[in-house]
Amino acid sequence: MNEEHEEHSEQSAAPQGEPEAQPSQDVPDTPAQAESPAEPEAESEAESEAQPESEPEPRKTGESEPRQQDPPEKTDPSAPATAATPSEQVHHNSVNQYFYGELNASGAQFGIGTAGSDNARRRAVGRLDAGEADAILAPYVKPACFERAALALEQDGVVVLVGPPGTGKRSGAVALVDALADGSEYVVLSPGRSLDDLASGRVAFEKGVGYVLLDRMSDDTSQTADFDWRRVRDTVREHDARLVVTTVHPVDGGVVESVRHVSWELPDLTAVLRVRLVREGCARDTVEGAVSRMPDGCRIAEVAAAAERIARGAAPDEVWRDYGSGAAQPVRDWFAEDRTPQEWAEVTTLAFVNGAGYRDFETCQERLENWVQPAFAAPVTEEEQAAAARRAVNRRQSLSHNDLVAVEQRKNGALTRTALVFPHPQYRQWALEELWTRLSTPYWNGVRDWLTELVGAQPGLGLQLSVAQGLALLTRPAFDEVADNYLHPWAGGAAGPAGQSTATLVLQCMCLDESLAATALGVARGWARSYDPVLRSTAAAAFSGALGVRFPTDAVTILLKMIVRRGGLPVDAAFALAGLVAVLAECGQDTGAVFRPLAYRLRAQRETLTGQYKENLLGATLTVLRARDARTGRLVCASLLERDVRRTATIGELWAGVLDNLPRRGRALAALNATLRELPAVSERPEQVAERFGEAVGEALPPDDGPPLAAALRQVAARADEQTTAVVEIFLTAVLSTKG
Repeated sequence: MNEEHEEHSEQSAAPQGEPEAQPSQDVPDTPAQAESPAEPEAESEAESEAQPESEPEPRKTGESEPRQQDPPEKTDPSAPATAATPSEQVHHNSVNQYFYGELNASGAQFGIGTAGSDNARRRAVGRLDAGEADAILAPYVKPACFERAALALEQDGVVVLVGPPGTGKRSGAVALVDALADGSEYVVLSPGRSLDDLASGRVAFEKGVGYVLLDRMSDDTSQTADFDWRRVRDTVREHDARLVVTTVHPVDGGVVESVRHVSWELPDLTAVLRVRLVREGCARDTVEGAVSRMPDGCRIAEVAAAAERIARGAAPDEVWRDYGSGAAQPVRDWFAEDRTPQEWAEVTTLAFVNGAGYRDFETCQERLENWVQPAFAAPVTEEEQAAAARRAVNRRQSLSHNDLVAVEQRKNGALTRTALVFPHPQYRQWALEELWTRLSTPYWNGVRDWLTELVGAQPGLGLQLSVAQGLALLTRPAFDEVADNYLHPWAGGAAGPAGQSTATLVLQCMCLDESLAATALGVARGWARSYDPVLRSTAAAAFSGALGVRFPTDAVTILLKMIVRRGGLPVDAAFALAGLVAVLAECGQDTGAVFRPLAYRLRAQRETLTGQYKENLLGATLTVLRARDARTGRLVCASLLERDVRRTATIGELWAGVLDNLPRRGRALAALNATLRELPAVSERPEQVAERFGEAVGEALPPDDGPPLAAALRQVAARADEQTTAVVEIFLTAVLSTKG
């Protein structure tokens, strides 16, 4: 139950009013949206997306709403049910699966000092388990400002740590609540939480528990900031809890007196390094040698990464070349010299088209040179013109002389492929920073048009991922440039469906970096609130991948709002929920983050006979239950029934909800039959799984629904093989046994 804290907070604070009942309507079998869907109703800032259980506003008389429509079923009732998806959603799902397949390598590195792709494969919110808390606290070294923050937390119950990324605010926040909270439980809240959420009961603070809100998105105004923080402080005090908030944004234009904002400082990094190396059992000479060689300008994450490498036996001199202020010097030296337009284009191309072969790289470089040509003075003399022509002809030779370009031989089965890369992965970040600092707007206009053309031509997923990685790295020195010229236009359809999926990939890549994940969440939330249905559709796709894994409560909250609200995108959001379930299962994360809120809402609608709210919710539930893993093709629910016994009751409740709905019963029975058919393939004990599953469904079904369900399912499964027939009978026997 630890991981359920965020959504439990929402459900306990949610209003329970039912929407107005509406006449039942037949639901077509095509997943097309209703024409001219209404725009979303304007939301006040107080009504944040962190409110998953708020009910939709009643519909005015005469207003029509877009209808939730389920994907079509196969005509053969005995055939497995496959969730059909729109072409755009298929592409998004492929992108998400590629991200978790290709990018999920142990050596994957995004920028500097990050934990690689593992960051995107675990949730960033919820209760910290004992292992993660110990990993933070055991090697922790207090900075000089720690006692000042601890005093503020002890006196006020709330403190805000303000400082740039890389100063250790996250570990400092956990250490503070560990020192001051009465218990040993720590809960990480979503950075999307507003001050009103914290003050008004949408977060169910518990006595003795320490709460941490990392990288809070600033919504303060100078007029109300102190009042809002005072409300938060009073609420936390009332529940005898502790709350530490971290942010890079000081309060704009005003002073907050009710809650102290402490400027956070780096701890003594030599002490950090010593503690980590000693804990790893390194010899004293190794420890002191590593400390003496540590360069200036390191961040805490870099020191931790270096300590891990040194503890594994790497030479300190070799390790420290990759960290600190001096590590970027070779890149800075290259940029300090006079460079030709072609050399600028070589490095720019490499920053966004990393790992391509010679032919693809040179083609992309040539297109870039055409786009950025207006940013450079044209060659005037015959000698200049001849030199430019020679360079254009000898691109490969020029690349071989570029110190920032390396050739890597990559094994692909029995074949070897040539790939152009930076000599060190870290060079990519520093090259982008230098490019942004040194080149002017006309050049970056050309880069924007080049990348838009490149992505709009629907390149392969590998090239899409490379472009996305480059743009995610560029957000560090130039977030506004990326957001205004790439993310927002592409998410809105300016570069076609491939542009939309590339925009979502940029957010997925940002999730690999602890310091950028909250920013990615803020971007996607903005798209979800837009009046542009294309932007909202892209937001739904974004929340079905790494962003949803990192922030599952936010993702499910926003997707459910799209499903149940007038003007939402119920089909897109339903497919996104299904995709999120598949990715959560792939990552070994809590799929209950999707199942539990769905079951909660279905329970709230149990007594409602009909209505668009209920129809949309049932359609989304059936779509989620039919979700398949894009790589294995297996039904996710069938695999979960075997792998995660804890989910059986909730999955059974969802199945009972759709089976109890007469308009959907035929499609639900076909999907249920497909799930039972797959049990022998995913389980060594299909009979036990089927019995447990049947008991869960039976417990949730109304008393009179068991016999009709049994007769109908036997008819659907009539042509099944002997083993499947046995599994179906075991399931039905378990269903009927719960009805006395």
